[in-house]
Amino acid sequence: MLAEEPMHAYRIQEVIRERGKDRVVNIRQRASIYQTIDRMQRLGLIAVHSTGRVAGRPERTVYELTPAGRETTRTWVREMLSSTGNEFPEFPVGLSFVMALAPEEALEQLQLRADAIAADLADIEAVRETADVPRLFLLEEEYRQVTRKAELDWLRSVLTDLRTGRLTWTEEWIRQLAAEYNQKQREPHDRN
Repeated sequence: MLAEEPMHAYRIQEVIRERGKDRVVNIRQRASIYQTIDRMQRLGLIAVHSTGRVAGRPERTVYELTPAGRETTRTWVREMLSSTGNEFPEFPVGLSFVMALAPEEALEQLQLRADAIAADLADIEAVRETADVPRLFLLEEEYRQVTRKAELDWLRSVLTDLRTGRLTWTEEWIRQLAAEYNQKQREPHDRN
């Protein structure tokens, strides 16, 4: 936001919300904005532009991007666009331990997720249909729509397999697989 013009923290938060960027940037708590501002100021990426008071309002510090901040922003955006990074979202972790639940419970939880994604997709479509801005300013919504649609399609296939029994497990079967795996892992050590 500061690449556009100097702003105070509350205005930064307002602009992020107004433009729907809070769908991709977590600004639920104003404290997180202030923490980010403090960190960026310590790093020399932003500086105080001015401090002032408007009648009936608290004093506000307006910040601006420094030349180092402008170049760092460009570097960060380049990296975010080109790298897959080491992201560790919770959902794949949950999937890796799905066998801790009974198949029926897993089906129930995955159905809740599918319903939430379907609702999110409807919201994304509404934003894209009603937005009166060039495509450039909605690329993140377009990306979210495509990835959420792919996830929903995949989830529906898993739900179908759970409902039909093509994907199932029992606690005993999991224990048996674990015992077989552990035995195979020990065999090379036992030979030594």
